[in-house]
Amino acid sequence: MRLLVDVMCGGIIPYLRMCNHDTAYAGDRGLEADDALLAAARDEKRTVVTRDVELAGRADESILLESRDVEAQLAALDAAGIELTLADEPRFCGRCNGPLEPVGSTASTPAYAPDPTEFATWICRDCGQHFWRGSHWDRVAETLSRVRESAEEE
Repeated sequence: MRLLVDVMCGGIIPYLRMCNHDTAYAGDRGLEADDALLAAARDEKRTVVTRDVELAGRADESILLESRDVEAQLAALDAAGIELTLADEPRFCGRCNGPLEPVGSTASTPAYAPDPTEFATWICRDCGQHFWRGSHWDRVAETLSRVRESAEEE
């Protein structure tokens, strides 16, 4: 899914990227004016994700979120049919949305990243950030599990 998330909903960005959704963030692109955001969404064939009723109404495709709470926003996305399952092979950088590629087992990694012989590790081709399934991955998995459990109870 190709999404463009407005600045009102920035907390959901890493979740969407970790679920392999191509997720552009208006804040990263300086898209503050509605017309500029809508033009970018149209040009890139992206669905606008917003809390702004007027903006959602003007977009070709949009998902309107009502809550400010990240888990409630994720639940609304799940209800709208957005798949919220962590990717086995992540494709998008959580920081910049750039493409990820696996780090070879013989490659060196920065001090903050694990040894690629011990953990599957990916690097962003755009910003150089390294990613792996560590404690952050586990926290995101727990959050998504709560969202799914809440949806099943309703």
